[in-house]
Amino acid sequence: MSARAAHTTTRRRPAHQRAAARRRTVRRRRIAAVLGVAVVASLAVALAWPSFHHAVREIALPLRHEDIIRQQARDKGLDPALIAAVIYAESRFRDGQTSAAGAQGLMQITPATARMIARKSGGVAFTVRDLGTPQVNIAYGAWYLRYLMQRYAGNETFALAAYNGGEGNVDRWIVAAERRNEALTIAAIPFSETRTYVQRVQDAKREYRRSYRRELGI
Repeated sequence: MSARAAHTTTRRRPAHQRAAARRRTVRRRRIAAVLGVAVVASLAVALAWPSFHHAVREIALPLRHEDIIRQQARDKGLDPALIAAVIYAESRFRDGQTSAAGAQGLMQITPATARMIARKSGGVAFTVRDLGTPQVNIAYGAWYLRYLMQRYAGNETFALAAYNGGEGNVDRWIVAAERRNEALTIAAIPFSETRTYVQRVQDAKREYRRSYRRELGI
């Protein structure tokens, strides 16, 4: 054997060792690639999270026409989160809604209630089709909420129960509760629909105050 052949023999590793080394190199490269993809994905999620969170919030707790809500809250002395919560409970901010009872728009106002509001608020040019306009609908709904809050001495539970179940029913429930020396709490409201409605609005009000402070000017 020549000196060169001997030198080559001492430097070259057996084939199985070379194959194992190649496999280790391939594994290291794959791991590095996976880690690189994971890092890029993590960065992408971190960058996209605010937009994703906002989109989820908009689906679960929508908000539209916040400029009108802020303006009406100022004009009527109401909590803007309360107005937003009533709209959420009535229509989930979907325009063009009409109930089986004929209530219309974002705040689901009946034509009879709207005519009463127009008469008492001086809206002489009002027509029923105006309820399809967000500005008019929210203005009338906020007026009615203020009227009910004043009628029931600031008791939000009574006002919301009347918004849903009617003033006459709430008056009777209050009288019946007083005869029993009890308070008319949400749990004591006889109509299950109205009980659920009042609770839904009050829960939504808290969520709007927490999630949309800037948008509602709170």
